[in-house]
Parts: sequence; C-alpha cells; structure tokens
Amino acid sequence: MTVDLFIPCFIDQIYPDTAFNTVKLLRKAGIDVNYNPEQTCCGQPSFNSGYWDETKTLAQKFIRDFPNDRHIVSPSASCTGFIKNYYPDLFKDGQPEFEDYQRLNRNLFELTDYLANHLHFTDFGAEFPHKVCYHDACTALREYGIRTEPRLLLSKVKGLELVEMENTETCCGFGGTFSAKFTAISTAMTEQKVENALKTGAEYIVSTESSCIMNLEGYILKNKLPIKPIHIADILASGWTAP
Repeated sequence: MTVDLFIPCFIDQIYPDTAFNTVKLLRKAGIDVNYNPEQTCCGQPSFNSGYWDETKTLAQKFIRDFPNDRHIVSPSASCTGFIKNYYPDLFKDGQPEFEDYQRLNRNLFELTDYLANHLHFTDFGAEFPHKVCYHDACTALREYGIRTEPRLLLSKVKGLELVEMENTETCCGFGGTFSAKFTAISTAMTEQKVENALKTGAEYIVSTESSCIMNLEGYILKNKLPIKPIHIADILASGWTAP
C-alpha cells in the first residue's frame, strides 16, 4: 500500500529530521511512501490571522498537490485537524472544491493515529533510555482527538520511562500568532508548562506537534534548562536502523 506524505511548514523548515523519521516509521510498518515536493502550507497561519481569501488560495493548491484518492499521513495533528475542521469554512457544499475536501477529510491522518488505529503497528523495536513526559498539544487533543495513541506508542519503546506532568492538557503558550500578539501571556504559559515538566524529573518533553516543540525549545534554550523537547516520531525511530 502507498500513502502520500504531508510535511507541514515547521517540520519542513526547522525539523527536517522528523520528516525523514516519519518516512522511516511508515516503511518499517510496510507502507510505501510518496512525497510530492511541490506541497506547501495548508493555510492554517493565514486562516487563524483572518486572511481567509489568501487561505483559500493555499487550500486550493493543497488540494491540487494531493490529487490521489489514497491515505495521506502527516506528523502533525494541528495541520491535519485544521484541514478536517476548517476547510468547510472555505469551501461550501456545492462548490467545486467541496468534493475534494471530502476526499481529503476521509483520507487524511495524523501519524500516531494512523499507526495505532489503522495499521495497528505500535512496536518498532525502538530504544530510548530516558525519562520523558508527554505534552498534550491543544489541537492534537481538542481538534484532532488523540490522547491514548501517543502514549501507547511510547509504552512500547525499550528503556523509556513515561511520567505524567501536572496540567498536561494545558496549552504550552504557542497558539500560533497568539505567541506573537500576546507575548507576555504566552511566555508565562510556556514557563508554567516547562516548570511542570521539570518537576517530574523528565529529561525530555514529547509532543506530536513541532510548533509546540519550537515554542518550548526557545524558552528552554534561553533559560538554559536541563530538559529537551522532542517529536514522538524521533523517539520511535531511535535505536534501530532502517533496512
């Protein structure tokens, strides 16, 4: 079986290793991966900032970039959740693109959901001998609806100790343009999230969302704190070599 790979902007530009590890995981699970290098942004940043006309242009391009009626997998619940939940605000029933949206909606999956619930492939033989805590990103939890899937996958990793931090479902402070428009509030939220993670004694904060990872990483590096954020795909791909 072949799936199309959707790599969001943050991963493409800042964390490309996470994209390569996503391919590694899917291939280990027996899936062939097709990547269209013409793909760009799904439109979420402009939509959240109120630029819906510009977003519609990006969404139309996204539809053209993924023309196949087959599964599309992405290491981001934020972007997949946006497409599933908000493209109907751009393309109404009866418009030419609405049928394309329906095709995307039934075919588009976040990585951990796809691995756990559709492939039922949860043990990659990964090894990661560290204590970690998991951050439930807002969009992953509330818009896409994943919670148990990442934890199930982490429970299969050899040497990994998963501990829960206080208020794990509380926002890390990023919120897209929220962090730029309300910097002081955002920073206070990030500080609280990182402090809760540090209280657990964890060495890593794990998330499915590279945007949260980027936000947490900026605060952690600035304050020289002894914890690191990491994408779950990077953990699942560790400790073994692709054939």
